[in-house]
Amino acid sequence: MSRRSNAPIFWLLFGAGGMLAALLAPALVLVTGLAAPLGWPFGADFMSYPRMLAFAQNWIGKGFIFVVISLFAWHAMHRIFHSLHDVGVHSGAVAKLVCYGVALVLTGVVLFGLLAVGG
Repeated sequence: MSRRSNAPIFWLLFGAGGMLAALLAPALVLVTGLAAPLGWPFGADFMSYPRMLAFAQNWIGKGFIFVVISLFAWHAMHRIFHSLHDVGVHSGAVAKLVCYGVALVLTGVVLFGLLAVGG
């Protein structure tokens, strides 16, 4: 009898996070790090606190924030887990538990935070 692996679940989260990071991260850096502080092209209050709070209170905004942060976290922790071997740490059950546990905790923190925002 062959034993089933849970690896496809982690590879799915890694792949989804990687694709999202490749597509959205440059745009997010451009908008939040350059365009919004300079007030270009939408004005100085484009990313003001009241607007961002309203975005985080909307269910579409909550979904976007949750997906982006949680998939970025799963992608990063999966990459770190598989990079441990390169720095001389043999990835065993403890490393897997720590890496994927951190991603799970971050996902829970984001979910709790978004639910606490209300809306």
